[in-house]
Amino acid sequence: MNASYGATQVLFGIDFAVEQGKITAVLGANGAGKTTSLRAICQIVQTSGSILFDGQEIIGKSTANIVRMGVAHVPDGRGTFTGLTVEENLRLGAYTRKDKAEVERDIEKMYARFPRLKERRSQQAGTLSGGEQQMLAISRALMLRPRLLLLDEPSFGLAPLIVLEIFRIMRQINEEDQVSMLLVEQNASIALDLAHDAYLLETGHVQLSGTSEQIKADETVRRSYLGY
Repeated sequence: MNASYGATQVLFGIDFAVEQGKITAVLGANGAGKTTSLRAICQIVQTSGSILFDGQEIIGKSTANIVRMGVAHVPDGRGTFTGLTVEENLRLGAYTRKDKAEVERDIEKMYARFPRLKERRSQQAGTLSGGEQQMLAISRALMLRPRLLLLDEPSFGLAPLIVLEIFRIMRQINEEDQVSMLLVEQNASIALDLAHDAYLLETGHVQLSGTSEQIKADETVRRSYLGY
């Protein structure tokens, strides 16, 4: 897969896979191409090569059709609709669904997983704390009932205890609902603790890949990204 912004190429023939029901992390410094990788899957940047989802080629499809295939994206900056309430955001996440009774059940499921959101169900999203907004962004994406969840820097700007809580719930979602996840994260330590597999990107190329344990054991990763 290659990806560009206009004349500027950012990804150079990168090749990675997300195994069904597993969590895969993409690590790397700022500017490595992590966010662009997620945007390429959603077809919101210029892309060439091949991207397969469930055996279907998605390059050339509209972003809306990719969403309907079961791919949900939690972008960096959270992307909540700040003028809408928590519950309105959740309902918006289910806009492609027709199963109204199941939508209601899923809203209650999100409130069970993120009790803070239930307490603030009628509150405008823009008035939530950063951690609560991230919980809402993840919940809204899950209202699609995706088979693949793309997460872009979910720990960014959050207090360590909030990050641990969110990552604990992400693990629970993966284990209970078998939602595959592609996690872009600069905090390599917490990402590798969560993920089954990982890829290290440098300047638009895959430099290293393997299981999380293998990546943790790599000396370069330990020195540059894990700090020991």
